[in-house]
Amino acid sequence: MDIVPASIHDLYLARGREAFSHVWTTPAFNLRALPFDCARAAFRSAHKVDAAAMIFELARVELGWTNQTLAEYAASILAAAIAEGYRGALFLQGDHFQISASLPLEQEKAAVENLIAEALAAGFYNIDVDTSTLVDLSKPMVMEQQTVNATLSAELAAHVRKLQPQGVTVSIGGEIGEVGGHVSTVEELRAYMSQFIERFASNQPGLSKVSIHTGTAHGGIPLPDGSMAKVNIDFDTLKNLGQIARDEYGMGGAVQHGASTLPPEHFNQFVTHGAIEVHLATAFMSTFYKNIPVEMKNEMFAWLDEHLAAERKPDMTNEQFHHNTQMHALAPFKESAWNLPTDVKDQLSAAWEAQFDMLFERLGCAGTRQIVEQVIHPVKIQPKLEDYLNHQQSSMQVAGLAG
Repeated sequence: MDIVPASIHDLYLARGREAFSHVWTTPAFNLRALPFDCARAAFRSAHKVDAAAMIFELARVELGWTNQTLAEYAASILAAAIAEGYRGALFLQGDHFQISASLPLEQEKAAVENLIAEALAAGFYNIDVDTSTLVDLSKPMVMEQQTVNATLSAELAAHVRKLQPQGVTVSIGGEIGEVGGHVSTVEELRAYMSQFIERFASNQPGLSKVSIHTGTAHGGIPLPDGSMAKVNIDFDTLKNLGQIARDEYGMGGAVQHGASTLPPEHFNQFVTHGAIEVHLATAFMSTFYKNIPVEMKNEMFAWLDEHLAAERKPDMTNEQFHHNTQMHALAPFKESAWNLPTDVKDQLSAAWEAQFDMLFERLGCAGTRQIVEQVIHPVKIQPKLEDYLNHQQSSMQVAGLAG
């Protein structure tokens, strides 16, 4: 059917060389709830404006939150593409393949290596290696702060290159600072990249992008009434570090995380400031909660009240608590969500489609199909049944990881 899992690597490097007059920011969608239905809405929206520069991703921690394997998520997205008549390269991404700083390092490294193998078998040819949890700000020198991060990043990137299918150059992303921490600096980027290049020591392609922190937080910051706090994004940092990533290291640019709860007017700024990619998750999940029957939502929130009580801080309102923990109710109510009545799903899908319409328009994605087809020539990799039978999900129990 010519729906082919592909790597976005060559497109990003071409963007870094300014090979196109068209400028856009690629949206990366984390679809936690009803990914089949949500992806269908995305493909319908993309068809309206002839967009193809888009990524469907899932983070390591989200596998447990949503009770999905990577193979299941890939099946949901591919099935949605079939249902909506989408054709061409399809970009599946492992987001935040992250090392937990609270668990033994070798154990965590092995878990992420296993997850990389699992992802590649399922057609995820875009992988974000995230060892930014190991940045040590207690060290006096920035170079020392980034050493463990760069070293582990290089080792995991080499693991990706070792396992990637013949003919595929997986797009690999690195990360220099945890989302929610301090705003990233030029010195940190250069310290990370210089050590990454030294330790990667390979004649194979390195990173296609690098994630930085610009002042956002995953999931946003809920106020007592449930509305979201205004976030001051350092767009100048996004622009400057992205330019250095392109000019000095041949990458596509810098990646923005934690953006889905921002006001719509912010999204044009990602394009004008040169963001190569923006990650979007929470807003789609919030739309799910807003459109399901109130009885089901109350049941899910009651489950959170009972099972996540330890997460509630004394000064939290119900709105803040439920916003911060709502991802944990998706797995236990996965079957209930799947079995929602058709009219409810139709309403939900329409709301999601409106979100995708806004994002594709404001991120400049209209008309990107022609560019993608010009640059990306995906290799058709025949899946192996044994890959799906032999791999066990390696990352359901994680602590302190980003989504």
